[in-house]
Amino acid sequence: MNAPFQARAGLRDPFTAFVCDDATADMLRPVAVEHGWSPEKVNKGGLRNAVQSLSVSASPNILFVDLSESADPLNDINALAEVCEPGTIVIAAGAVNDVRLYRDLLASGIHDYLLKPFSVDQLRDTFANAQMILSGPRGEAQADKPHIMAAVVGVRGGVGASTVATSLAWMLGSRAQRSTALLDLDIHFGTGALALDLEPGRGLTDAIENPSRIDGLFIERAMVRCNERLSVLSAEAPINQPLMTDGTAFFQLQEEMRNAFESTVLDLPRHMLIQYPHMVHDAHVAVVVSELTLAATRDTIRILAWLKSNAPQTKVIVVANRVPSGGALEISRKDFEQSIERKVDIVIGEDGKTAAQAAKLGKPVAEIASGKSAAPYTQLCNMVLSHATEEGSGDTVKAIAPAGGGKNLVDSLKSMLAKQPKAAA
Repeated sequence: MNAPFQARAGLRDPFTAFVCDDATADMLRPVAVEHGWSPEKVNKGGLRNAVQSLSVSASPNILFVDLSESADPLNDINALAEVCEPGTIVIAAGAVNDVRLYRDLLASGIHDYLLKPFSVDQLRDTFANAQMILSGPRGEAQADKPHIMAAVVGVRGGVGASTVATSLAWMLGSRAQRSTALLDLDIHFGTGALALDLEPGRGLTDAIENPSRIDGLFIERAMVRCNERLSVLSAEAPINQPLMTDGTAFFQLQEEMRNAFESTVLDLPRHMLIQYPHMVHDAHVAVVVSELTLAATRDTIRILAWLKSNAPQTKVIVVANRVPSGGALEISRKDFEQSIERKVDIVIGEDGKTAAQAAKLGKPVAEIASGKSAAPYTQLCNMVLSHATEEGSGDTVKAIAPAGGGKNLVDSLKSMLAKQPKAAA
């Protein structure tokens, strides 16, 4: 239905409405005339008539539907989505004042929900916003914004990779002004939607169970919208129901998101690298999130080696996350860099206060952070944009030679890893 998909304005009626009462119709008609729309496009019959009419005719650019006579608004909106073409901006109105219904309706793909009785000014503002979306740049005209795909991988559980992925997606949407999709592939325990105070819905689990259903319309319905430029596809699958898949659904999701959005951020659990290595083949950037501990150092070395063998074309950004201030480090940054044989690109300090505030407000850490705390997220966003758009295939980060001298912690770690078999090309 609505954005981020763009309507083909020349092939559809600009506006159609289906209302339940004369008062709403009388309010809509003069506002429609103000926008140059035909007042005859304001029809009686509400949502039921809308579904019947659109099942046999093309969808308009902007569709106004009245839910006042609907006993199950959410289910009926989903029925409308079955007959609505991608690109239609749907504005709903109703008399139910329920914030959960409002969120569920937005998550189902509508643009806005007006609570009755609403004013003429509210109606004008909603239509004006809908027209701004329609008049924005079309997908085929966005050659100046080629699609960017970034995969965020935590080398161990608990290093904060999901926090980084959510913040990066928000930065790409809100700061870089790109329509962005966050795909959280931790099917059972993902926090992408939770971190943004959203209900994950069943879109991702439905996609995995029925890959043949995945197309532009499915993506439009399944994505949970956070704001005008950020949408999320996440899941909270029952932990007693393992999801079996050959990875076809993930590949198709990537393809559809590439067509629908200007940026995609994959929150990629590290075990997915083993099961579905193709997930990073099309990623422009891999953000490897670690911490300064011995175990994380070992696994950073292993994942960097895997990326070099399996996705050599992907630019790698190493993020040291939750680094405590002072000297309370299990392994120093210098030793960490010597072990992984490259520099750390970004250091994000430990900031429990900001993290707690972000969790309470249901917002990404990057949105709450300020001053020095916000700088690493801005740097990360800029590096992703730079790496994803630059030409050439050479790695610009030089390896750091290991320190000489006696056998220390770094030498012991490297000798241990040297005994492991090399990753398959």
